[in-house]
Amino acid sequence: MMFNNKICTVLRNQLITLGVVASFCMPLTSQAQAWPDKPIKLIIPFAAGGTTDILGRILAQQMGTILGQNVIVENKGGAGGNIGAEVVANSPPNGYTLLLASGSMMTVNPYLYKKLPLNYATDLTYITAVAGGPMLLSVSPNLPVNNLKEFIALAKTKELTFGSAGIGSQVHMAGENFNYSAGINATHVPYKGEAPANNDLMSGQIDFIVGNLPAATGFAKAGKIKPLAVTSSKRVPQLPDVPTVSEAAIPGFINLGWYALAAPAGTPKAITDKIFMATQKALESEAMRKSLELNGLNGILNTQKELEAQIKSESANWERVIKARDIKAQ
Repeated sequence: MMFNNKICTVLRNQLITLGVVASFCMPLTSQAQAWPDKPIKLIIPFAAGGTTDILGRILAQQMGTILGQNVIVENKGGAGGNIGAEVVANSPPNGYTLLLASGSMMTVNPYLYKKLPLNYATDLTYITAVAGGPMLLSVSPNLPVNNLKEFIALAKTKELTFGSAGIGSQVHMAGENFNYSAGINATHVPYKGEAPANNDLMSGQIDFIVGNLPAATGFAKAGKIKPLAVTSSKRVPQLPDVPTVSEAAIPGFINLGWYALAAPAGTPKAITDKIFMATQKALESEAMRKSLELNGLNGILNTQKELEAQIKSESANWERVIKARDIKAQ
């Protein structure tokens, strides 16, 4: 139960005369000053082993050190991230349950799903973007192609399958974006995260993925999947021999993914400010910088207004793509 300050003052004065401390009237500012005084949960809305999970564990470790409390990662995958987002939206707005969301959850899901378990515009408080990076187009080792032009030529003669981390995920939309730009049709096979999708790619159950770089680089280096192109404007140091989509086949093609921290709507600004500052310190740490570089990610730090403006701008673009491609959640 919450009380305004005037009522709390009256009650406190009355109770003090009886020797009772009105602790339930503690103002939000006091609660924020005490935060954090217990472990924090960081909800990852996709299965373990994907890029959101990799980034989340790096971030949780650094933020835990900075805040002096354990930051515990919990994977709540499914429905393109909606299940995990719902968990956070329904949690108390006290800073102890946070969400590491992929950009597509806020910019794609509202236009893709007819019914959502939350309102991304009103049920979450956005704190800052954390990191972003390019995608990697990889094919099954069984597919008889060795470069992007050969792959596109094959895809125009037969309908291939592509995997994703779920309907509406960044991996799904990157695949749709590539298919549209390459002029091919392919059947989408959604998973509850990148890791199971990559497993089926390695075994030849699906033909290709336009996946996040951190989740795919290790498999590419080990020869378990064939990396054909990265979706950035220039090659990446993790896979220097892999060309960009732009130089290999489709001039001008770029597709970048990004991730942001959010809390339940109504979380006090004093707490979200602390989370922002902890994120900033984490990104400035040498350990975090090395981890991001190793995984092909770039640190990002922006204000709440900047992040909300980014979400609004990208939402308008993806709404047009979804309508043009007639993409629907199954």
